[in-house]
Amino acid sequence: MATKQEYEYYQKILKILGSLTNLFSESKVPYLNYRITENLFCKAFTAKNLSRSDVSADASLNDVGVGIKTFVNGNGKTFQKIAEFNRDNIKFRGLNPKELVEKVADLRNERVESTKRIYGLKSMIYHCIVRDEEKIKTFECDMGLIDKSTIILLNSTKNTVSFKDSKNEYSFNITKSTLYKRFITQDVIFEIDVKILEDPFEVLEEKFLKVKDVYYKKTISKKPFVILPLYSITKDDKKVHEKSGLNQWNAEGRKRDLNEIYIPIPAWIHKRFPAFFLSRDTPFNLILPDGTMLEAKVCQDGSKALMSKHNADLGKWLLRKVLNLKEKELLTYEKLQKIGLDSVIIERIDKKTYSIDFRPSGTYEEFIEENN
Repeated sequence: MATKQEYEYYQKILKILGSLTNLFSESKVPYLNYRITENLFCKAFTAKNLSRSDVSADASLNDVGVGIKTFVNGNGKTFQKIAEFNRDNIKFRGLNPKELVEKVADLRNERVESTKRIYGLKSMIYHCIVRDEEKIKTFECDMGLIDKSTIILLNSTKNTVSFKDSKNEYSFNITKSTLYKRFITQDVIFEIDVKILEDPFEVLEEKFLKVKDVYYKKTISKKPFVILPLYSITKDDKKVHEKSGLNQWNAEGRKRDLNEIYIPIPAWIHKRFPAFFLSRDTPFNLILPDGTMLEAKVCQDGSKALMSKHNADLGKWLLRKVLNLKEKELLTYEKLQKIGLDSVIIERIDKKTYSIDFRPSGTYEEFIEENN
């Protein structure tokens, strides 16, 4: 539960941000950038920021995942985007409306469930920041799964299919591969009045240009990081090899634990970042997205593998808990695509501590281009 002081701080900063609306707009409805509200929520309530991970939650607070939405109130019953499936659009081709809705429901539900598994979350909610004329109000609602057993088709056109289940109404834009949910403004947590400054530039000049230079010279230190793929690139194809990498448990030779895996470390990463990892077989701490810590190391010829010190630990987490695979079930690239995540970021916290988190499909290729 948030404290009174946290809520007071949150409301105060929302009010300040809303007062600066004329920097961006001439509307009487306060303007709030969604990235700012995500960062503010995490700062105010000491939540973990997940927004860069491209999962279904923007933050986690204790064991609750939070999707942070900011939108104009309108009639209090507006549709807002909750998911994009651009990389899955090929899966929608040739489907009739009923089949399409069921496919969308499957993809959406799996992303919510995989987010919970990755970060050890017990539940998911939406925290909605609703903007009205010179007002900001907030409410929260459940981020439940789409109940496939109660789906009713409402309308379908060439570009849009609308449907509902027992709790919510949805609309799917086929062209944009985007799912929308109708949010109803009710059970308001708080409402604040916002006085929009007539000339925010004047206020900013007065407040900040007189600040000593030392404040402008401060820099934010970024933790060193690398992006590792959970797959291999063969010619123009991506695949998870059946007997190595995340399917190492299936390799021939000695008897292996069914949870034994390694995350591939491409050779170019060692050349480009020679001091990032510790030397081969030197153990270090690896912090998982849910805060759990395990011992890990780089090993094999050319230090090509990131493994847990105890072979089964990494696989128990990644294969069983996150990807929800059964024992002896091979991981495929298609299964990674189902949750929209096919790479991980490894950040170095200190000399003997690293962290790992997931990144959306395509991130590894972008990392290659940035470091070419």
